[in-house]
Amino acid sequence: MCHCLTTLQNFKLIYMKSYCQIFSLLCILALAPAPIIAAPEYVGEQACKDCHISEHQQWQGSHHDLAMQVASEKSVLGDFDNTSFSQFGVDSRFYKDGKRFMVNTEGADGKLQNYEISYVFGIYPLQQYMVKFPQGKIQVLGIAWDSRELLKGGQRWFSLYPEENIPAGDVLHWTGPNLNWNYMCADCHSTNLKKNYNAESRSYNTQWSEINVSCEACHGPASEHIAWSKLPADKKLVDKKLTDNGLSIHLTKSNSNRWTINANTGKPELVAGSAANQEEIQVCAKCHSRRAQLDDDFTPGDNFRDHYLPALLTDTLYYPDGKMKDEVYVYASFLQSRMYAAGVTCSDCHNPHTLDRKAEGDAICLQCHLPADYANPKHHFHQQNSTGASCISCHMPAKTYMGVDERNDHSFRIPRPDIGDQLKIPDACSNCHKDKTAGWAAAAMQKWYGPSDTGYQQFGPALKALQQQDMDALQLTYTVLMGENPQIAKATVASHLGTFPSRQTLLTSTQMLRSSDADTRRQAVIALAGFPLQHTIREIFSSLEDPIKIVRIEAARVLAAIPRGSLEHGQKLLLDKVTEEYRQSLLFAADRPEAQLALAQLYAQLGQNGKAEAAFKRALQLQPQYVPAYINYANFLQGSNETAAFSLLQDGLKIRKDAALYHALGLWHVRQGELNKGIEALKTAAQLQPESANFQYVYAVSISEKQPQQAIKILKAALKNHSGNPQILMALASYYHQLGDADKADTYRRKADAVMQVQPEILR
Repeated sequence: MCHCLTTLQNFKLIYMKSYCQIFSLLCILALAPAPIIAAPEYVGEQACKDCHISEHQQWQGSHHDLAMQVASEKSVLGDFDNTSFSQFGVDSRFYKDGKRFMVNTEGADGKLQNYEISYVFGIYPLQQYMVKFPQGKIQVLGIAWDSRELLKGGQRWFSLYPEENIPAGDVLHWTGPNLNWNYMCADCHSTNLKKNYNAESRSYNTQWSEINVSCEACHGPASEHIAWSKLPADKKLVDKKLTDNGLSIHLTKSNSNRWTINANTGKPELVAGSAANQEEIQVCAKCHSRRAQLDDDFTPGDNFRDHYLPALLTDTLYYPDGKMKDEVYVYASFLQSRMYAAGVTCSDCHNPHTLDRKAEGDAICLQCHLPADYANPKHHFHQQNSTGASCISCHMPAKTYMGVDERNDHSFRIPRPDIGDQLKIPDACSNCHKDKTAGWAAAAMQKWYGPSDTGYQQFGPALKALQQQDMDALQLTYTVLMGENPQIAKATVASHLGTFPSRQTLLTSTQMLRSSDADTRRQAVIALAGFPLQHTIREIFSSLEDPIKIVRIEAARVLAAIPRGSLEHGQKLLLDKVTEEYRQSLLFAADRPEAQLALAQLYAQLGQNGKAEAAFKRALQLQPQYVPAYINYANFLQGSNETAAFSLLQDGLKIRKDAALYHALGLWHVRQGELNKGIEALKTAAQLQPESANFQYVYAVSISEKQPQQAIKILKAALKNHSGNPQILMALASYYHQLGDADKADTYRRKADAVMQVQPEILR
């Protein structure tokens, strides 16, 4: 027994000693820095071409290959043989100094200066030229070379802004912020670009792996892929399946046929088992989209929305029906299409290496759409081989940007001249039949196709109604949200729910947070911000843990002002973490006044007033014409330094006679008890921007006590363009009540109530 006890005691000692050694080792491991795992490195296109000869040869000479080049005899297409270009009194001269390409043109000070061309952008249908400035800045000339053939009007210098006189100091002047390469262009014209902006010195140290858009811009850094390629064959295969090949993304071969024609319907369908490669589309979207950049850490295979904030169907970029208005670079147009919804990807139509279409003209469409059904007068009702018989001209109408660059709309829509007529916007038919009305075209379409071919994009009336604040805006919003519409349209209308606060819209906004679409979830957060925070804080707070960055940081922006003392420890840590993530995205764009203004507002919400004021000042230093900075800075100073706030607004008005500045100045005077001066400034704002319902409303309120009839007149005039504006309707109800007209007061009150309610049948 003693022997057994001794043995047991010895075992315990040995066990405890071993346990202590293991525990000590774990502590050492926990305290030791984590092993550094080397990230894949960019190795350059030369390392790719030996194995991918065909793809490399296709890529050479493509628009990606020639996206950006050092200026040289080989790369420069423009005429630098002492040629001149004159516009609005500025004479620019293009010449050579030895091997250097030079331009003598107006500089930032308004005086003519000589500049050396350092780089060129693109080759066709135009080429742009760039000049190096101190502090690492590179600026793009506003004069470009038309590289089209002479017979097409090319081989000439031309202005990107032919109708505008843009003086030195303007944001659109070639030396200004909107033609700055580092921020505006660089990310899409080179591979693995790092902007490296220093906000303190206001300087750049922008770097790239390759000057152009090379293999790794789409396929990701290739160092591990090359290492994988050198492995023995048996190391590359496991259970006869290819293992990870060392690339961050797996793109399908561009010639893979994922489509078949259904024998019964004659319609194209994805081959069973295949699916749209969303990673491919997101790689393309990085550059072929209108978006804000949150960082420069995107690697192919990442979620696009973790690094970029894509624009939705806003009225500055798109017509209400979703057709492109401004330069939008394809992506959001494509998201509107039934083809995207069906699984079509970019490489179904485009060779990703040459960037050419896979077939000429309509043959690209007839890959999937049977010629017997579509290349037939019974379908298009036009003479064969005419413009009206073309799939592309009818379903992808083109618009010209940058003076000479014709681009096709990628929303692949059925022509709807009836919608064009209703919304007073362009339509595909009117592009050709300029001597006819949209009503004439709509009647022809009705005769040919009947009422059934209405297309996939049904959201135009809703977006128009929301833009104009029409009476039926909310009801039309629900028809979009609950109907078969592109997800991007649903996301676009979702944020407007917060402008119609009710139990129903609150419930709908909350439901939108559950969407599988990140854009919709972000827009739902914006909608919820329109409700009292006590009703929405729990839902918005949950979005801080969203897997997608654009949703998280929007939630952080909305919640930033919440007192941290009111939160549990874990909640505070989470909010602080995501708020910092939001702040870092703003710091990345610190070379833009918009980002500095957002930083100022964030710091103010956090109670860091010194940092807020510094950011306001930086915004105005970066762009003295930036009106929102004057207004928000003045609001920030409200109560603490009203004299400085007044001076700020006056400074802004010296630079721009802007309606928003007059409106802010009017409110300042009202706060100081200077009602007459306030009314005068508010009147000026309303006159300068008659389309602004808010400016008309505030001006009317300011005169309502002494001039109720005039206030009513102003509001009724505004109501013609904004029939569903709740503020205007309630104000009219109030003023008629004051005048003793109970019937009219009740009429406008009922209209205001109706605006806020969705009819039950909409929800069926």
